[in-house]
Amino acid sequence: MELSCNDLFLLSQCAISAACQAGHAIAKYSRSDLSVSTKDGGASLAAQVVTEVDHLSQAIILQTLLPTCEMFDLALLSEESPDDGERLNKDFFWSIDPLDGTLPFIEGVPGYSVSIALVSRAGEPIIGVVYDPLTQTVYHAIMGQGAWKDGQPLKPIELSKPAAQTLLFLTDKSFAQDPLYPATLIELDYLATELGYAGAALKLQGGAAMNACQVLTTKPACYFKFPKPQVGGGSIWDYAATACLFNEVGLPFSDALGRTLVLNPEGSTFMNHCGVLYCHDQDIADRMIRAYNNLSQIKKQFKVSS
Repeated sequence: MELSCNDLFLLSQCAISAACQAGHAIAKYSRSDLSVSTKDGGASLAAQVVTEVDHLSQAIILQTLLPTCEMFDLALLSEESPDDGERLNKDFFWSIDPLDGTLPFIEGVPGYSVSIALVSRAGEPIIGVVYDPLTQTVYHAIMGQGAWKDGQPLKPIELSKPAAQTLLFLTDKSFAQDPLYPATLIELDYLATELGYAGAALKLQGGAAMNACQVLTTKPACYFKFPKPQVGGGSIWDYAATACLFNEVGLPFSDALGRTLVLNPEGSTFMNHCGVLYCHDQDIADRMIRAYNNLSQIKKQFKVSS
């Protein structure tokens, strides 16, 4: 099934409406009201925690999006529901994270959002919507039509490299326990100075969608997650919406080795095997890929010595 420009506009408006309604419901909850449980998932706490707000948000989103599945013959993939595999059979599917960054939400810190994308069977991000309940900010993009922040065109920030400017790196809190963490700090600082910046700053914070959006609105910045053997490392719903935003803004995103991010893999939806990389420009992306290769050699030496 082909989707016309009018179809894409209608579907994007449905996704925006669903994300905003869910975000408003999320914003009404306080931490004292939360009942927190765990689910089968990744190795990190961030991949395992779930609250009733996750389920409430999903229910609100599905009220708006399920009718579009029937109207346009779309499949649906959502974090809090089993993967029925229809995303591999239908031409397009909704990819939904009803509460991206559940751990920051539980902790009462920024970083959580609602993330919705329409993805083709080939894994192309067609529509991307991210809603930040804290600031009530809406990011959205449509393939081939552009990207917007609160209805205003979203364009890359002009990047300069004054000697006093620090290159900001973002990744998850769990990275602090990675054996490569100390070596990464050294590598990132070397990378930044090599590119002409004063140095590097690494910020550990949850919420994949908001981390990627911060790269769009902060200069200069890079969000990364290195590959790891443990199950987790984010899923399709964590990256599909922001992949569309980056495509339309024209900023580089890929897996940790610079390859196209596969957004409709067969089998597991987890992407721990490939990692992700969102950068403010290609120079940063190229140098980060090199940095990961260097760190991979260090990791091999760890294994040999142990």
